[in-house]
Amino acid sequence: MNEKVKIKQQSKSYLFWKRFFDIVLSSGALVCFSPVFLAVFIMNRFGDNKGPLFYKQERIGWYGKPFKIYKFRSMVVNADKILEDDPELYDKYVANNYKLEPEEDPRITRLGEWLRKTSIDEIPQFINILRGEMSIIGPRPVIKAELAEYGDRVDKFLSVKPGAMGLWQSSGRSNIPYPERCDVELEYVDEASLGFDMKIMFKNIISIFKSEGAY
Repeated sequence: MNEKVKIKQQSKSYLFWKRFFDIVLSSGALVCFSPVFLAVFIMNRFGDNKGPLFYKQERIGWYGKPFKIYKFRSMVVNADKILEDDPELYDKYVANNYKLEPEEDPRITRLGEWLRKTSIDEIPQFINILRGEMSIIGPRPVIKAELAEYGDRVDKFLSVKPGAMGLWQSSGRSNIPYPERCDVELEYVDEASLGFDMKIMFKNIISIFKSEGAY
């Protein structure tokens, strides 16, 4: 019989300041990155990636509440249907930690490949942060199917708000598959603090410039 998983309770002061910084940083980022929104819109309009500017997908958030995550669309419009209509491709997608290598993924456009490599596709998540669905720092929000990877630790994983940047991303992102990814994400839950958040943020910025594990 498994022992009950211990869940660390975050202090009210930590949650207050975390939300304060989320609002300030996400508001500033959306203003600073407004030219990027315009540039991606123009490239999207006249390139091979015609269709909606944003891709919205349901993810599981704080305490299991679902929400729509925002990204710049990096795939063809019918990307989800391509997976649904190809069981072999979908099985490979699941087996590869819910991802496909860029060179074998028929859904990704040329513009989309560049957006992912540079992590520019993630910028619209500042909208989710401003709305309170995500935080700047936290475990990466997952789709419902991925929750099974956490087993009896799923409540612990969902006990903190998901983030745009996290310990998993700064540690190698897609280079760290399940089940190791679970251990990394849950380490953040145990160690979460303003100082730890700051350290993770700087490590993520370095990882973004190095394009580590981004695809």
